[in-house]
Amino acid sequence: MSKVLVISTSLRAKSNSDILTHRLIGGAKEAGHEVEHISLKGKKINFCIGCLACQETQKCVLNDDANIIAEKVKAADTLVFATPIYYYEMCGQMKTLLDRMNPLFPSDYRFRNVYMLSVAAEDEESTPKKAENGLLGWVDCFDKAILKGTLFCGGINDPGEADLKTRKLEEAYEFGKSLQ
Repeated sequence: MSKVLVISTSLRAKSNSDILTHRLIGGAKEAGHEVEHISLKGKKINFCIGCLACQETQKCVLNDDANIIAEKVKAADTLVFATPIYYYEMCGQMKTLLDRMNPLFPSDYRFRNVYMLSVAAEDEESTPKKAENGLLGWVDCFDKAILKGTLFCGGINDPGEADLKTRKLEEAYEFGKSLQ
């Protein structure tokens, strides 16, 4: 089975995306995957300064937690990004992390399949589309990778509310089982 890296990008206490991520991880483990989970809570991730030195060295000149995460992303077979939807887009810390993964572009990265779990108070079909498109833009820069699947869990707002959403918890678990 695959080496799966799950990155939770919410910084909120009792995060609904974290609750659903843990269910996703349970499903992925049941399917036989080796799973590592990284939360961005407490991580220091600076903004990319656009120097492009990383295109030559495959290392970022900024010294923070993004470098450690980039090495784990590079070594994973499958990536899962979990994000709350803010203003119909991925959260800012997820976008900042994606920008900082620029050293991977010229590298011999391993990941092929990329997935997204998103959570929002809004429950319209269109709610996650801009976030999914943003991740797709990142994935499209990696010729060997594909955005393989997404799961949107809408209608969840208050901290910890996801614990009460039995159907959404089951969807996240099944999504985890379906990872490749």
